[in-house]
Amino acid sequence: MRPARHLVVMAKQPVMGRVKTRLAASIGVVEATRAARVMLQALLRRLARDARWTTWLAVAPDSAARPARWQGDARPHLIAQGRGDLGERMQSLIDRLPPGPAVIIGSDIPAIAPEDIIAAFRLLGSHDAVFGPASDGGYWLVGLSRRCPLRPFSPVRWSGPHALADTLANIAGRRVALLRELNDVDTAEDHRTWRRGECAVTPPAGRERSCASSPNRSAPRPLSPQQTATSRQTLGKGRTRGCAARR
Repeated sequence: MRPARHLVVMAKQPVMGRVKTRLAASIGVVEATRAARVMLQALLRRLARDARWTTWLAVAPDSAARPARWQGDARPHLIAQGRGDLGERMQSLIDRLPPGPAVIIGSDIPAIAPEDIIAAFRLLGSHDAVFGPASDGGYWLVGLSRRCPLRPFSPVRWSGPHALADTLANIAGRRVALLRELNDVDTAEDHRTWRRGECAVTPPAGRERSCASSPNRSAPRPLSPQQTATSRQTLGKGRTRGCAARR
């Protein structure tokens, strides 16, 4: 029997002054809080009812992990994020989930489609990790097969251009796949784009690709379809299924 797939959506309780604070500095706390709430509700409506995975809503603060604090017709399993920086909280979530591959996303990436999530899980069938890169050097999705114990989230320079590169360096030698590039809503311009409907959900167009994780790897750039095919063929040679890092 195939292990259950776990999708974790990380979200802060949409309370004024506690959520989207960077965005609030440019558009106001009321609109920033409203945007956070609307994006989260829309994301859960798209993803939480999908029977292909179990959806978990990982909330902060931990005291918000009570059903009465969260309303809506999509009701995922609630779990507290726990303490620490982003990496420590993500590792804690990975460690506490039941067995099976796990994918973690944020709640403020409006263009995420169900096809992105199922693509991540399918790639985890033959890869140790999968990432959805962002244009700022971070990532909007991380998935781990959990066949082997990995701790990719420390040390990482979060909230900057090195987040993805640092994470890849922590799992050097593992088989890694990359999805298409998406971005969150973090600035006034992002917010205007979202309000205009230009962040509409669109299925991915085959932009996932394989790569060998390298300690000196910088944030990846999209490949052409021809380059993608070549990359997969090259990395497919000598594939190992065990827990030893590939050399």
